[in-house]
Amino acid sequence: MPSPKSKTQNRKSLNSQSSVNSAVKSICDIMRRSNLAGAMAYVPELTWILFLRILDERETMEAQEAAAVGATFKPSLAAPYRWQDWAAPAEQTNHKDTKTRRAPGWKRTELVEAGSGKFFEFVNADLIPHLKALRDKPNATPRQKVISQIFSSVEKTRIDTERNLLDVLDKVHEISGESVDQTHVFTLSQVYEGLLLKMGEKNNDGGQFFTPREVIRTIVRAIDPKVGEKVYDPCCGTGGFLAQSYEFMRTALGDATAEQQDVLKRQTFYGREKDNNIYPISLANLVLHDIDEPHIWHGNTLTGAEDYGGLFAGAPALYDVVLMNPPFGGKEGKEAQTRFAYKTGATQVLFLQHVIDSLKPGGRAGIVLDEGVLFRTNEIAFVQTKRKLLDECDLWAIISLPPGTFINAGAGVKANLLFFTKGKPTEKTWYFDLSNVKVTKKQPLTKDKFDGFFRMLPKREDSEDSWTVTRAELEARGFDLKAVNPHRKVEEDTRTPGQLLDIIEAKGREVAEAVAKLRELDRKGR
Repeated sequence: MPSPKSKTQNRKSLNSQSSVNSAVKSICDIMRRSNLAGAMAYVPELTWILFLRILDERETMEAQEAAAVGATFKPSLAAPYRWQDWAAPAEQTNHKDTKTRRAPGWKRTELVEAGSGKFFEFVNADLIPHLKALRDKPNATPRQKVISQIFSSVEKTRIDTERNLLDVLDKVHEISGESVDQTHVFTLSQVYEGLLLKMGEKNNDGGQFFTPREVIRTIVRAIDPKVGEKVYDPCCGTGGFLAQSYEFMRTALGDATAEQQDVLKRQTFYGREKDNNIYPISLANLVLHDIDEPHIWHGNTLTGAEDYGGLFAGAPALYDVVLMNPPFGGKEGKEAQTRFAYKTGATQVLFLQHVIDSLKPGGRAGIVLDEGVLFRTNEIAFVQTKRKLLDECDLWAIISLPPGTFINAGAGVKANLLFFTKGKPTEKTWYFDLSNVKVTKKQPLTKDKFDGFFRMLPKREDSEDSWTVTRAELEARGFDLKAVNPHRKVEEDTRTPGQLLDIIEAKGREVAEAVAKLRELDRKGR
């Protein structure tokens, strides 16, 4: 009589994008019914679960490769803390037989059969504390430190019942790299990236951590990082710039040698992130993109206050490439301001100074800045910082983005992309204007909108959408760097002062009437 097939053997293949999306949606549905209502709640939970699944799969493969060449391999996690022990669906075998005791899911079966919430107790009181403490082990490996930091904000599983947790584990097991047909669908890293983007939707607080992917891809492509260069993001959020840089560099490399792969995976990417909840997500995201050692510092870049710097040991003082999107409208106090030459509370301006100071001579930067930084000339720190940029760097291009570019991240701010190289002063700056492109929540910015920029960039050509401004002209404007397209006529407002006053008075009456109605409703409600 043939032996029964295990759940692992019966695992279905996910051979289309819709099947992967359906599998991920089914996991999110379970989490939503587990009191994790929004993406800001369930994505961090799914992060550590998916990470442990992929880690187990990766280390199993590494152990097999080591055995094939007679090498020794020491896994980051020992039994029973490996996914295959406590989370994998159990084989349909006789678990009372000691010969099969270590079959996949042996610990899970033992705990579930024990009842009385023993499985939940193991996850919350044993597994999670063990993983959090890995960084403090004597001779902890870089990977163990990464694991520990991914759990830095996890106190216990937020899934409400043992049954729901087991259902999530079963479904995560199904979307492993083994079951996903990579020739037909996105990689798991892209699946996860889609989940991250959901954190910025529907007015979630997570919008501040996300940059539209086409903006990131454009910056990375224009800066063109090379293998062997150190890439840095001082405000890395979920790691989008670093992950996309890895994808870009790996593709450009083609058939890489073992040494080149090691450099790319372990010695290339550096970042900093302040937010306690986003920091572990950035680490997991980068590991899922095959970056084995993401060097992410946890703390406030601008004040220097450190929460954990263990992954940043050996980081260079200066970088070949800096890519970033500083938070719009953030404010810092005197603790941060004292660390910079030009004092201001505006985080964008402080980060711009930090980027300039972090570049090697010849180093290149691509940065997102809101338009207010570009045109403000009434605050001395803004002007001084822009003068520093033009004095110390060649600001060779600025893209004026459409007004709705960041609408899905909850920001309606008009922004620009700045590209510069440190080492010589700016003589002239080439502008490319996309401000007339319509972007909405349902119509995001797409790759093709940047085709003209890349086509004209090598020769800095003039067109209806592009032009060049000299350093002298920028100085004459008081260091106002805003893109003002000389090829587009601005419609003149022909209304008289009297007409404008009539409009203002009418709007004022509308506001007064609305306020009166609200006060009346308030009185009736008391």
